[in-house]
Amino acid sequence: MARPCVAVATDTVEFAGTEWFATQRQYVMAAARAAGVTPLLVPNLGKELDCEAVLDAVDGLLLTGSVSNVYPALYGGEVSPANEPYDPARDATSFALLELALKRGLPLLAICRGLQELNVARGGTLQTEIQSIDGNLDHRAPQSPDRAERFAVKHSIRAAPGSHLAGLIGNEPVMVNSLHRQAIARPGSGIVVEAAAGDGIAEAVSVQDARSFAMGVQWHPEFAAENDPVSQKLFRAFGDDVRAHAARRFPEQEAIQAKA
Repeated sequence: MARPCVAVATDTVEFAGTEWFATQRQYVMAAARAAGVTPLLVPNLGKELDCEAVLDAVDGLLLTGSVSNVYPALYGGEVSPANEPYDPARDATSFALLELALKRGLPLLAICRGLQELNVARGGTLQTEIQSIDGNLDHRAPQSPDRAERFAVKHSIRAAPGSHLAGLIGNEPVMVNSLHRQAIARPGSGIVVEAAAGDGIAEAVSVQDARSFAMGVQWHPEFAAENDPVSQKLFRAFGDDVRAHAARRFPEQEAIQAKA
């Protein structure tokens, strides 16, 4: 069948004296090449966005990472200059899409900020500036102009036995490129932690009783989605479920193409 489409979250970015709705190329290319889907960028229109219409046109949702953090008031936290920048337009848009996508049973892959959005959308909380908390690893990206250095693997994780993640990557420890300043504090309703770093920070979650693929990872599989086995397996599983969802929506089209 034709490649199904996936809605991709964007950031509100200031450029050339105006605001743009954009995302990094690596997310788009990972969706297209590793997941085998057609990515469609969604503008941060908040309440002005017809989420029903957007999700009518796609078979999955990809929530990307971002420089910005989820606005603390959304989970009972305190606003702090140290925790900036924020992107309220992204929050308003992503949370609306998330709620409807989960209700519809659309396949969902949430990366970094996306995982945090998923947790907050389910009533969970976040801890901010985690590198300042005793006993925590420094999960921030190194200060380097070289993207390969910034996105290099930093620490290991191990998928919980019997988890969805273990079914994809096995139970052996794997190295991940986890780059973030905030993380899950209290998991939201139905949020199952499937892997953690050595300091206990949640690195992968799933949505309990989700009708389709619904996972979030705190690291950045999009950076190495074309050559890293763990990243490939994650995006491939997401893409496979997107295709399965599309096949359920358009069984006649699949049957016609199968005969061609």
